[in-house]
Amino acid sequence: MSEQEIDAYLANLEEPKRSTLGELRRTIHEVVPDAEECISYRMPAFRLHGRVIAGFAAFTNHLSYLPHSGSVLSELADDLAGYARTPGALHFPVDQPLPRPLVEKLIAVRLRQVRGRGAPRSTSASPEA
Repeated sequence: MSEQEIDAYLANLEEPKRSTLGELRRTIHEVVPDAEECISYRMPAFRLHGRVIAGFAAFTNHLSYLPHSGSVLSELADDLAGYARTPGALHFPVDQPLPRPLVEKLIAVRLRQVRGRGAPRSTSASPEA
């Protein structure tokens, strides 16, 4: 059902927001093909092994990439020069998709954090070393 919810979320946006976030959605899927689409805090998100690892949202004057962690963006501060941000959101223009290499870095940091916290919520597997 979440895939349809995200389809509906995007369908309700005007251009160029719709196509820019659609491209980000595709990029996230390419970077983490096993991630499941979901809704988190009423915004499109991606979950892997029970943990939300990425998300996005549209606002009046900008789009946001949401790492679902308060420390991902600070860890990549040098890579994010030129972007506005809060501790939990990276803002980018409505007509300029995030570059794939940046999305890859954002997701890599988040995955490292999730793995560092131990077993996924949905399993009882041992944490990775």
